[in-house]
Amino acid sequence: MNKATAELRLFVLDTSVLLHDPTALFRFQEHDICLPVPVLLELDRCKRGTSEEAQNARQTSRFLDGMLADVRPPDLEAGLPIAPAAAPSGSEAGRLFFAPGGGSGDDAILEAALEQQRTRPVTLVSKDINLRIRATVAGLHAEDFESDRVLDDVDLLYSGVAELPPDVAPEPVESRRFRVAARTALYPNEAVFPAEGPELRIRDVENGHATATPLENYRDGYATVWGMHARNREQNFALNLLMDPGVDFVTLLGAAGTGKTLLALAAGLAQCFDDSRYREIIMTRATVSIGVDIGHLPGTEEEKMTPWMGALMDNLEVLGTPAEGGRWGQAATEELLRSRVRIRSLNFMRGRTFLDRYIILDEAQNLTPKQMKTLITRAGPGTKIVCLGNIAQIDTPYLTGTTSGLTYVVDRFRAWPHGGHVTLQRGERSRLADFASESL
Repeated sequence: MNKATAELRLFVLDTSVLLHDPTALFRFQEHDICLPVPVLLELDRCKRGTSEEAQNARQTSRFLDGMLADVRPPDLEAGLPIAPAAAPSGSEAGRLFFAPGGGSGDDAILEAALEQQRTRPVTLVSKDINLRIRATVAGLHAEDFESDRVLDDVDLLYSGVAELPPDVAPEPVESRRFRVAARTALYPNEAVFPAEGPELRIRDVENGHATATPLENYRDGYATVWGMHARNREQNFALNLLMDPGVDFVTLLGAAGTGKTLLALAAGLAQCFDDSRYREIIMTRATVSIGVDIGHLPGTEEEKMTPWMGALMDNLEVLGTPAEGGRWGQAATEELLRSRVRIRSLNFMRGRTFLDRYIILDEAQNLTPKQMKTLITRAGPGTKIVCLGNIAQIDTPYLTGTTSGLTYVVDRFRAWPHGGHVTLQRGERSRLADFASESL
């Protein structure tokens, strides 16, 4: 947006925007920003604790404190210039105003925004859907804050698989290597499915052509992972990524029942016990209220996490059931597996470095990009991270499919030669579950 294409506006920011992203103060280019005093009161109430919201509230206060240094009352009336460094090249920075207001909460913020509209066009920016609805009903223009949106539409998210057009046939160049004409964008570790010939995995892309190798077939025959076969081609590709020591970061997306957890756990067990590639499996998941609710549960860190880990433990029980040995054999197998599987909380990941570990992060769609970065940067040499999630089931307030940390890493890692992604399409739980998914 610039002066030539849009009228200068005044954006009134709701508290939810600053709790979501403190740098929102610097993301409105040459337009002006207004913070109602009720927003400052809410930031003060939210600043205590270790949650990300509390950290963002404190960071916002630090930004404001720096901008208010050596400011006199006349300067406040004229508006504080927002840091020019935050503005795009060639555009002016806007100004920051403060609007008085009594009370707190949405009513006070809405009232302050309506008061500002008496003198100039106003847009209320909020992550709170209900506040945006109320603002629109009251005659205010309201928008969601979308500067952190990774994609315009979640349907555009990279799937990790591509079907080659019928007229594109892979050309054999040497043993188990093929050359593919990259008529559309292809990425390292992407699976491609030609009309005829073997299913392939892209290894590198250069000058409009890609080099590819056949996928290992885990769907039938002797090749299994912890005694398990893939049930469809997306699962087969997922196992190829999970079992490859050259792929350090894997993301698996898919609805419930597509096999994300089972595949990740089976590959982890095989590489811990059969290949001795990793020292242990670390299983964790995003608890929606990270940093708060976990402390209310009694017991050790692992005991606190147990209520959140039902899906992972169910799959571990399935994979730990031996074909022979009866009840005693099953108990011994489960005990052996549990000795190499650790349940950890994301709350205590900061500052740690994991060496030679296989880390499974479930429900990753509920993490913000900042939280994803915090986790991934904990990986030391020899560690593999597997992120699982379904972006259609986001429970974290103010996150959407286009702003989720899982969407963020899928998009940012797709061109990295040591990362891989696949979106699983088909449910494989049972005929009852498949029918319910289609019919209900």
